Amino acid sequence: MRQNKEPTVILGVDPGTALTGYGFIVEGPLGELKTLDYGVISTPNGIPLENRLLIIHAELKRLVQLHRPASGAVEKLFFQKNVKTALSVGHARGVVLLALAECGVPIMSYTPNEVKQAVSGYGSADKNQIQQMVKVLLALDDIPRPDDAADALAVAICHLHSRRFENLANEDET
Repeated sequence: MRQNKEPTVILGVDPGTALTGYGFIVEGPLGELKTLDYGVISTPNGIPLENRLLIIHAELKRLVQLHRPASGAVEKLFFQKNVKTALSVGHARGVVLLALAECGVPIMSYTPNEVKQAVSGYGSADKNQIQQMVKVLLALDDIPRPDDAADALAVAICHLHSRRFENLANEDET
């Protein structure tokens, strides 16, 4: 296995207006995964949407400047029966993309099924299966809470696995 000189920090984001999950993982020199930081950016109920988006934007930029990820991944929107929820998540996702772009962080996006496939090997895995795999892959004592944080870590793992595959494919071409 190839050895890197410095650990690679990856950011995963699960956008939402009430809770935006974030997870920073590190790929160690031998390819091992470790958790650097995770949690949620919480916005108060009852405040205008634009103020919630400002909170998400400012806090995510602060976290990015603190941890300096090499790249980031954001979960793509999937079909929502509730149009209001879909629009709300879309607003949050846009603010996340803006914050990462302002910080110069290269961004990829993955569908929920792509994340599930990368983390569990099964694109229709349920939430508990994904959370258990996040716990195992990151050698954590407990499942990350709240769920939005675990989802963000899963997005980061998906991105890291995708980057590894791309790097291997590029090495084969040379």
